[in-house]
Amino acid sequence: VQLQASGGGLVQPGGSLRLSCAASGIIYSINAMGWYRQAPGKQRELVASITRGGNTDYTDSVKGRFTISRDNDKNTVYLQMSSLVPEDTAVYYCNVDGVGRGFRRFDSWGQGTQLTVSS
Repeated sequence: VQLQASGGGLVQPGGSLRLSCAASGIIYSINAMGWYRQAPGKQRELVASITRGGNTDYTDSVKGRFTISRDNDKNTVYLQMSSLVPEDTAVYYCNVDGVGRGFRRFDSWGQGTQLTVSS
């Protein structure tokens, strides 16, 4: 299963941006979908996750500013980000967990998309 992430870029503080990540390939079902980020010199951290049923979870620093959502028909996960601050600058990675070819479980990562928040 391949993941294609898009939507990163340069945004001014206080701005908004939406990331998208589409899964393709032989997919029978998708369980959890999530967004991680890694800033320079820091470990990768989970930003937000969403279950198949729509239950969401967020790291404390983005609560109230970021919204994760998914379109199960399109096998796509989104991350709507608002009130961006320079500390949100990082490479953002999507992650999808599901069942694919041969009814085997997969855990796939997107290629990463850069978000830079700067004036």
